[in-house]
Amino acid sequence: MCTPENQTSTWFDEYQKGVRYGLEGQILVDEKSKYQRITIIDSKRYGKALLLDNCWMTAEQQEKHYHECLVHPALSGALEIKRGLIVGGGDGGTAKECLRYKEVEHLDLVEIDEHVIKLSQKYLPTIGGNAWQDPRLQINIEDGIKWTKHAGNEVYDFVIIDSSDPKGPAKGLFNETFIRDCKRILRPGGIFAIQSESPESFLKIHLDIIRLVKKIFQFADPIYGWVPMYPSGWWSWTFASMGKPHYLHPHSKRVNAISQDCIIWSSKWQKGAFEAMPAFIERALK
Repeated sequence: MCTPENQTSTWFDEYQKGVRYGLEGQILVDEKSKYQRITIIDSKRYGKALLLDNCWMTAEQQEKHYHECLVHPALSGALEIKRGLIVGGGDGGTAKECLRYKEVEHLDLVEIDEHVIKLSQKYLPTIGGNAWQDPRLQINIEDGIKWTKHAGNEVYDFVIIDSSDPKGPAKGLFNETFIRDCKRILRPGGIFAIQSESPESFLKIHLDIIRLVKKIFQFADPIYGWVPMYPSGWWSWTFASMGKPHYLHPHSKRVNAISQDCIIWSSKWQKGAFEAMPAFIERALK
């Protein structure tokens, strides 16, 4: 667990299986919403940082490592990107990256915990940036499982699951019924994206997510990168589509429009990330 209650300590740690991952800083917020504990610290290394239920979510100087890798393989490769859905993403980072594409006309952000949005807007405004004021963004304080269940068929060009670890309010976002609903609401040529945990710190969860997505979609593949503040620093994101693996083929016009302002993502980086599956994971998936 994190230890913000001890005001004499300047270290805040996430504990996972005998290992701890910490940042040094000062506490700004430590509150409980209806759904979870929300902690925000001002860290010395990465700026202001967010924890949910004592697990690291994002930080001002780390968010690009995560959000660019989740968003751009999907939006650069989908056939159309006029209408999209984000489930989770209350810090605003995923929305900000999506709205960099001028082709996006409407973006639904479905977040169950309004308090995460409010605190992120107040204490972490650079992560969401101008997304919060963009008229294309529609914020919906809803359960993402219910939202996808009741959405019509083929209404989105991309669906992005930007959730915390599969526990608490995010637990239901990693089951077959929900993923099948995500497939159903995608238009032809659309892309599904989900963060798929660390292959080192959460190997079983990582493999289960990939297997599940591969079971439901015709094509599905993970990419591997790094988010230094996360458990082990090694992270993954999984993408899926029907017809062909659209996520493997970025549109050059979109790449040229956004790549100059990216910190991590580029079409070259993406190609390498899709080819970076370690041998032990490849064997496990076979």
